[in-house]
Amino acid sequence: MHYQSAEEAVKVVQSGQRVFIHGSAATPLALLDALFKRGPELRNVELVSITTLGDAAFNNPDFGRSFFMNSLFVSKNVRDLVNSPHGDYVPIFLSDIPQLFEKGVLPVDVALVHVSPPDKHGYCTFGTSVDIARSAVKYARHVIAQVNPRMPRTHGDGIIHVSRINAFVESRQELPEVSYQRQISETALTIGRYCAELIEDRSTLQMGIGAIPDAVLSCLHNHKDLGIHTEMFSDGVIPLVEKGIVTNKYKNKHRGKIVTGFAIGTRKLYDFVDDNPMVAFLDIDYVNDTKVIRTNPRAVAINSAIEIDITGQICADSIGTYQYSGVGGQMDFMRGAALSEGGKPIIALNAITKSGASKIVPFLKEGAGVVTTRAHVRYVVTEFGVADLFGKNLRQRARALMNIAHPDHHEWLDKHITERFGS
Repeated sequence: MHYQSAEEAVKVVQSGQRVFIHGSAATPLALLDALFKRGPELRNVELVSITTLGDAAFNNPDFGRSFFMNSLFVSKNVRDLVNSPHGDYVPIFLSDIPQLFEKGVLPVDVALVHVSPPDKHGYCTFGTSVDIARSAVKYARHVIAQVNPRMPRTHGDGIIHVSRINAFVESRQELPEVSYQRQISETALTIGRYCAELIEDRSTLQMGIGAIPDAVLSCLHNHKDLGIHTEMFSDGVIPLVEKGIVTNKYKNKHRGKIVTGFAIGTRKLYDFVDDNPMVAFLDIDYVNDTKVIRTNPRAVAINSAIEIDITGQICADSIGTYQYSGVGGQMDFMRGAALSEGGKPIIALNAITKSGASKIVPFLKEGAGVVTTRAHVRYVVTEFGVADLFGKNLRQRARALMNIAHPDHHEWLDKHITERFGS
């Protein structure tokens, strides 16, 4: 195994090629920095990824001369780029993304990945992010690996032999860290308590990204024998494992194990998953498969939204026409939980935006994307309570959602509901 500089390794990238970028905490920042420095000599290089983290130069004013960001899930550091002429977004369920590579819809010329060092048998791991990376690498023509002893060695599907890697770049960069627990507000805690009341002992949990899912976890310390089967998790799971609340004893799939596709958090989380046989990082087309999710009893999916209309349509990926995030795995788990015996799909959101506007609205903004349909929505939770929409007609849904909206907006919502449905 021969190490080379990042600058040497990325010379293989040519104009007109498609480059896959490993995502989340595994974003290969050293490789990206070297690639972006080659910008002046490249043209029309398409970059594909889901969430990326860190301070890579995506928003360099000269980016568009050389690169095009074709995002499969929009993260903060590429948001403006995706909404410019130099980027775009592919609406797709997270569980379907591996098919893009496997079926040649998006053939990958070069894959940039971030891996743990090889063991004595020559196997590295994809560390904190297996999700779509395993599939992208399997079908990529050329693989460049940023090899980092700070990347945890993880168990599951994310194992790659050095013989599959074409170039190795040594790095000791710290992984990007995100602390959702520091972002938990009193409002999020109130929402967390309402969600916790819906969660029964022996449930199997999925949590989306952000402060609200971690707030829910912080409210589960009186529960028993919970399981985890989720597309991602963060630091909030660790105290529940340490206190014996998360045991995974009653799951039907992967009993005794936390199942995930990727992990984003602090160094504490990365140390927790390092060589931990309790945590299985698996392919996202398996983790997010509704047939798998529904197998576990009492599956609970906890996801959020940008806004919800009075009939229950969930916009979770855009603010009007502005692409803010992506479809991701919300629908995978909302449906999987609904099909699980005793399962509960939950949408949890603040009742208002930071500017005080209602997130429960008569109509979604023009151009907004519907991620979860009103036929899939069951429980909606805000800091003002819980609305159970299952089996309710449009008029009943509207009144139930108005009742958990911020009181300042009740009169406005009531006017729209009356105009639409009558008194």
